[in-house]
Amino acid sequence: MDFLASLADYAFLRNALFGGLLASAACGLMGPYVVVRRIGYLAGGIAHSVLGGMGLAYFLGGSPIWGALAAALAAAMIIGWVSLRASEQEDTLIGAVWAVGMAAGIMFISRTPGYNADLMSYLFGSILLIPDRDLWLLASLVVLMGLVVTLFYRQFLAIAFDPEFARIRGVRVELMYLLLLCLVALTVVVLVQVVGLILVIALLTLPAALAARFVRSLFAMMVIATMLGVIFTISGLAVSFQRDLPAGATIILIAGSAYFIVSLAGPLTRRIGSR
Repeated sequence: MDFLASLADYAFLRNALFGGLLASAACGLMGPYVVVRRIGYLAGGIAHSVLGGMGLAYFLGGSPIWGALAAALAAAMIIGWVSLRASEQEDTLIGAVWAVGMAAGIMFISRTPGYNADLMSYLFGSILLIPDRDLWLLASLVVLMGLVVTLFYRQFLAIAFDPEFARIRGVRVELMYLLLLCLVALTVVVLVQVVGLILVIALLTLPAALAARFVRSLFAMMVIATMLGVIFTISGLAVSFQRDLPAGATIILIAGSAYFIVSLAGPLTRRIGSR
């Protein structure tokens, strides 16, 4: 109740709440595709390469979020192209992009004068520090993602479950796959503000993985994953506000606890029912 009452008094809490809701929508849109296609490792490579773009943008005096956007899209295209053309080298390339992006980011940070606390906060999340200008950018990205998913929902559905059948039906599978990875890259940029680079994959996949335990329809997974993301975000913000804990880490701990409880409860329920 204190958290809800404080929303009226503190603009940073309202920005954090709106940022969390936008992140929940992004997770709901793209998380099911990541889970169904089993491309969490690809998403991880995209996420960690973002630090290189952030570091370069900061070094040049620009906004880190624009550097993150450029780096995420570039990594998505590189990883997607190699995944389609040379799948046997996919793991190696993702590891290379992951490592080079992080190393480049650290290098640029070290060459930027002063202690860059703002940039460091992107590693662990800065949901309580989201400025109005970044909030508008995040909202624009989520709206763009929603429009693209709506326009190409059938194509994405086809390549998520049966790419070969989609190719036979005339779907441009490679183009749709690259577009899907670009949308994942946009999601990463949104989530970086909320939980940081280190915890991006957890928030991207946990709500969708939970939703997949209850429904099989991709659209239903999107709806439930979005609702779960909202619950995890609001509860995480409230707990972190009350207990003075890191907001991003608290959100992930709540989401992870929910996932483990459901995962353990399923086999236990079936075992009891079989007796």
